[in-house]
This record gives sequence, structure tokens and C-alpha cells, in this order.
Amino acid sequence: MFALDPEKAVSVVRFRPRFYETDLMGIVHHANYLKYYELGRVEWLRRRGSTFADWQARGHNFPVVDAQVSYKKPCRFDDDLALRLELVLLRSHSLKWTYTLTCGDELRTTGETRLACIDNQGKLLRFDEAMIAMLTSAEDPERVRDR
Repeated sequence: MFALDPEKAVSVVRFRPRFYETDLMGIVHHANYLKYYELGRVEWLRRRGSTFADWQARGHNFPVVDAQVSYKKPCRFDDDLALRLELVLLRSHSLKWTYTLTCGDELRTTGETRLACIDNQGKLLRFDEAMIAMLTSAEDPERVRDR
């Protein structure tokens, strides 16, 4: 396990649900929250100068092997949402993020995902030094873009 600095491990991504993400009751369909978590992970990496595509080009893939969402209150079309995600666990072959989704001061969901690091044949890979350095770095304020 690698030591993580909580100050560097956090990003907050702001976005608004789109109309097509809602259901007949006018609320965001429950399946979309995992997509929002993925949106957060992609942006978390981008803010640290990397992308999943960069890693995949080097033969490193990151399937979600465990996911959990706890729904507190529904989100609706065009809510101004803030997704706070934190890398809380970095092991030799996997990592884990936690998520808190809010609208203003209202908690909407909490969750977590664990991703494995595998090669193109599905075998576990260790994170190399460059990956560990990137995963333990702070976000670059110049790279912050919200949807």
C-alpha cells in the first residue's frame, strides 16, 4: 500500500445532469450515477496530466471490479452538482476512490469504486513508478475544466 496525501488525492468536479439522463419521474435514472463517478475519475486523472487512454496505450487497463452507490436524495435535470472524489487506497495492483455527490448543501449520493490494473490479456499488473508518482500528485489548477 502507498501513502496518500488527502490534500492531493481530492478533486471536485461540477456538472449538470442532462435531460436524457432522467426517467419518467423526472429524476436522474439510478444507473447514471456510476457514469457520473466515471466522469469524475476521468477528470481526476486529466487534472493530474494523464488519461485512461494514455495508460491503455501502454498496455494498462483498469476495469471496475467493485462498485457501490448509496442513494440519499434524487438528482434532477439541470441540478448544479458537485462530485467530490478522493483516491483513498493505492495498492500494488488496484486503487479505490470514494465519492460524495451534492447539490448545494444537500447530499445526493455516496459511493466507492475499486479498479484493478491489468494487461491486455487480463493479468494483474503492478503500477510502475511513473504511475504512482502521477496518482500521488496534486491536481494542476490549469487543467480544471467542468462539464
